[in-house]
Amino acid sequence: MIRRHIMKLSATALLAGVIGLGGLPAKAADVTMNLGFGAPEASIYGRFGSLFKKHVEEQSGGSIEVKLRCCNQISSEDEAFKAMQLGTVDGFVITLNNISPHWPLMDVTVLPYIFQDGDHLRRVTDGPVGQFMKDKLQADTSVHLLAWGPALYRDFYNSKRPINTMADMAGLKIRVPKNEVMLATFEAFGAEPVPLAWSETPTALQTGTVDGGDNGTSFIRDMKFYEFEPHLVILEHFVAMSPIFASDHFMKRLTGEQRAAIMKGAELASNEMREEFQAETEETRNWLVTEGGMTMTRPDKADFIAAARKVQQEFAENRGADFIDLVQQIQNAAN
Repeated sequence: MIRRHIMKLSATALLAGVIGLGGLPAKAADVTMNLGFGAPEASIYGRFGSLFKKHVEEQSGGSIEVKLRCCNQISSEDEAFKAMQLGTVDGFVITLNNISPHWPLMDVTVLPYIFQDGDHLRRVTDGPVGQFMKDKLQADTSVHLLAWGPALYRDFYNSKRPINTMADMAGLKIRVPKNEVMLATFEAFGAEPVPLAWSETPTALQTGTVDGGDNGTSFIRDMKFYEFEPHLVILEHFVAMSPIFASDHFMKRLTGEQRAAIMKGAELASNEMREEFQAETEETRNWLVTEGGMTMTRPDKADFIAAARKVQQEFAENRGADFIDLVQQIQNAAN
């Protein structure tokens, strides 16, 4: 009798766990996502992460909590992609050029002057080409690209001299991420590229180990590079995108509804950041001059673009059919 009663109670408890009030499914288990990035909370990464947190938590009805982990707390940007493949990091904001060592096709987006303008870029990231890249990245590496994020052109800066022509680049020691396309580009521009991890870059710039570098405009302000890099140069040679990525291990912990909430939240955050930064880029450049004390030049880009086309051709020829095909898809999207 006691055994029968216990079995009855167990069955009742099991049923209650499966069926919520009114016969609805039980609420999805709460999940925490630790989202890392390598810059301060006030940076573009932190702002993007904050919007992502807001929208994901709203879209999931509070069943997903996003905790922001700035300043390389859970990984460095150079190591985070591998950590997501291993499942030891839930998510991270990573600049696209730092994805290329793990997935070489991403170098297509790093090619100098590959995007003709902002509209062309949006047709790529928001259209079939962007979705194809997301799907192939996941198939090849297991890592999920949740949202491309805002697109910023990388602005160049240095401590030596203003740049008015490509000839002025000669001999400058330029910090470049450990990315083959970017190294080749600055060589084509006549500079001396020095590959450095991001974690080493601020010290190298401040001590004069390198003469300059390039970053998204807001990053130059956020990292206070204007304090020791007086020359700002508007080349718009590389597009800087820093998507939010997530590990497959984390995504598999979610219900279907939670995965949809993550993707929708990422999309909303990305669109909101994009609108904000379209208006802010010129404002930030002006701030760097008026408040940061930098001098700004806008060189004629003809020589830079000619040099960049040679880099595009060289990499397309050396990377094989998949790379060539993706370059062609991006070029076709310009029309």
